Amino acid sequence: MPHSDELLWGAVGDISRFAALLTMAELGLADHLAHGPLDTGELARRCGAHAPSLRRVLRELAGMDVVRPAGPDTYDLTARGTALRSEVPDSIRSSIRMLGEEGFWYAMGMLPATVRDGSSAFAKRYGHLYDHLAKNPTSSSMFDDYMRRRAVPLTEGLAKRYAFPATATMVDVAGGKGHILATVLHANPTMRGILFDLEHVAAHATAALAAEGLSDRTEVVSGDFFASVPAGDVYLLASVLHNWDDEDAVKILRNVRRAMNPGGSVLVLEVVLPDDETPHLGKDFDMRMLAIFNGGTERSRDEYAALLGQADLALGDVVELGAGASLIEAISR
Repeated sequence: MPHSDELLWGAVGDISRFAALLTMAELGLADHLAHGPLDTGELARRCGAHAPSLRRVLRELAGMDVVRPAGPDTYDLTARGTALRSEVPDSIRSSIRMLGEEGFWYAMGMLPATVRDGSSAFAKRYGHLYDHLAKNPTSSSMFDDYMRRRAVPLTEGLAKRYAFPATATMVDVAGGKGHILATVLHANPTMRGILFDLEHVAAHATAALAAEGLSDRTEVVSGDFFASVPAGDVYLLASVLHNWDDEDAVKILRNVRRAMNPGGSVLVLEVVLPDDETPHLGKDFDMRMLAIFNGGTERSRDEYAALLGQADLALGDVVELGAGASLIEAISR
């Protein structure tokens, strides 16, 4: 365990290092350096930056081993820095850009004000996150890419580790463009799927599912999950319930329970917090939930069991899928 001063001062330094990574991600430095080293002047010209300022950021990035000196005032990309390229499979560029997006950056900086009065400073300024994204297409696109990339290992784990009924219809509630639904259907060729989301989101899902060759096995339905959801056999709620307080989360679950066909099940894909004070990625996520949402929260296994019970659902297996997330299965009681 590091000395407390090392840990605390490391956290202080993290904001500067993150700002340097954010600059690298925003300016696309990794993409510009992908084919070989460039001197600072040429790199600045290609990314539209002020060369003396860029030089100082590159010095910080070199200390983080994402770039390395390759001659006088010249830098090359390292193996670690490759993860900030746009098109590599494990790219984290969109994740960094999303966390540095104006509203997110404001939210984290205003966390003390949020904690003082119990109301999200982000929500006061920008409204609900999804309303903010709907009004800002660039931010919405970054968020979609962030969620898609973050979901890849979780989605693959879901498809491999859960035994879906062969002829079931899965309803992906608030399923976005349907990348999780598509993965499940490709792995289970006799299943059908329904993508359910708000109208402005669902409008993009039809084309995305068609591009996956799934038009004949899917239906896209728009609506509000606080009002109702379509009938189905298996319901997926992936990164949905943590956006809402307990009262609203129970409303969503009750609507799912009401629409669910006999013998159906609910799959909740969320972070599950440990019951003790050990470090956990979910606790980092929870600071973002606190900063951005009024009532949004990560929960423990017992807290999810309590929510499900209020919707006449019983907690079944909880399977860790990696990246801090778990699959929580619920069945009717």
